[in-house]
Parts: sequence; C-alpha cells; structure tokens
Amino acid sequence: MSHSKKLTVPRARNFGWELKPISSAYFKVIRNKSNQICVVLEHALLRGVSTEMIHWWFHHFTKLNVRLIDIPGYEGKTVPAYLLWHPSDHVSAELKGKLGPGGTPRAGAKIHIKETMQYEKYGLKYPVDQELMIFYHDKDGWGMGKTVPWVGPMMSLRISFKDVYEGGKIIGVHYHYEVVAGSYKQNFVAQKLTNKIVGNFGTEFWNAWLTHNTIEVGVFEDFLPVLFEQRNHTDTMSYAKEMNPITKSPAMQNGFSKSLFEARVKGYSESVNAFEYQGVTKKSFL
Repeated sequence: MSHSKKLTVPRARNFGWELKPISSAYFKVIRNKSNQICVVLEHALLRGVSTEMIHWWFHHFTKLNVRLIDIPGYEGKTVPAYLLWHPSDHVSAELKGKLGPGGTPRAGAKIHIKETMQYEKYGLKYPVDQELMIFYHDKDGWGMGKTVPWVGPMMSLRISFKDVYEGGKIIGVHYHYEVVAGSYKQNFVAQKLTNKIVGNFGTEFWNAWLTHNTIEVGVFEDFLPVLFEQRNHTDTMSYAKEMNPITKSPAMQNGFSKSLFEARVKGYSESVNAFEYQGVTKKSFL
C-alpha cells in the first residue's frame, strides 16, 4: 500500500446508479495460525451479468475508452473505461511486462493500479499506487499480488466467479473475493516484512476497502452489459444514463452463499500457509 500524495484523482462521476451497500455482502478479516491477514468477501449475486462478460472485461479493460454522453462534468468526453468501474475512487490501470496478443493480460505480466479507498470520505489517506504481478487470468477468475525475493509471496488477491442459472438461463454471477497478506514463514526477515505490511492494514482501512470493493463489484450490473454489447466496436464505445438497466434495489441483497463464506473463514482460520489454502494459481473452487 502506497501512501504517496502524488495521485491526481479525477472528479467523481454521477452515473445515476444505486450503489450496493456493505450490508449486501458477507465480510470478515481473519488472522491465521501464522499471523497472516486473510480476508473473505462474499458478494451478492451480480444480476444480469455473465462470467463471459466479466472475463471479457478483465481481458480488455485497461485498453478500453468510453465516451460519456450525459454524465455531469463529463458530457461528450472520452475517458478510460476504468473510470466506470467505480464512480469516485479509480484513477488508472496499466498493463506491463510480457503481455498476451494485442497487449492483453496473461499470468506473469504486471498491472499497475492507481486508485484510492473511499476517496469521498478519506481523500488520499488510503491510496493505491502499486505494480502487481498477475498470477491467474482465466474464464473463472483473476489473481494478482506481490512476491519478495528469498521470502516468497507477501500479498495475493484472488477473485473467483461462476454463472448462476435459473430455469436453464443465466441470471447472474456468483462473485467471491479473497485477500492474503503477510508471509507464513517465521524467520526474522519474513516476519519483519509481515509486520510492516500488517501495520498498514488496520480496521479503518479494511472498512474503507470493503466499501470500495462492494461498490466496484456491484456496478458491474450497471455498466458491463452495456459495454459488452459494444465489444465489436471498441473504438466507438459510449455510455449514457438512459442505458442503465432496471433492477431491484441492491439494498435488498445479501451475500450469495453464507455457507461458503463460513467454510472459507474456517479454512483460513485453521491454515498455516494461507497462500496455499487460497490457491491463487489454481482453478476456481466455486
């Protein structure tokens, strides 16, 4: 986590969306037997979205630009699509390293993310200006993080997603997020680095992260189907408020699977090596 004050955050975008509240998700921060931080976030069903859409988004979002038709302060302006993925916190995302065809992401490449956690409440108190390694990129998930020479993994973020069917038709996506921070190793260097990292992640930070992530994932319902429909015309993508889909209030939702959430929390609590339990380079467990 970077505490640089150099980030220039674009003005907030009022898309007219009803943002998902944190009450719509199950969330817990755990310390395991090795004192690693383990975070489990079970999101509410993403309605009207498919894993095909989400995989397409992760494959292309750093390269996409969108013309905003009627968003206050942005009328007629073309912006990075990354600014649609959160109405106030996102700054930029850039791929680096050995990329796939057409500059697309692949395992082993890097992604440089600039954003903030709950900017409208905390300003630049919790900035992110990080270059992360992409550990996993497939049709069932996305993973990224950091490793330290001679120590190994120090941070790992794993997203898993799966289509949910009703009557033979996809009605949405089960979207599950987990984070592990700190080394399971007990030697002096590993523990010193772990203590430094853990010290940056207090209760207030995780509450800000939860709000940020609940909003970020929830707004897939609002913009992703619209952009996906334009996937064959990426040079002329546009977005207007009238394109917003009509869905029931997200405040009515809860995390998709409480039993899965509780099982994963238990698994992390009992783990010695949380990275191994998380399985960031493996297929989704959903």
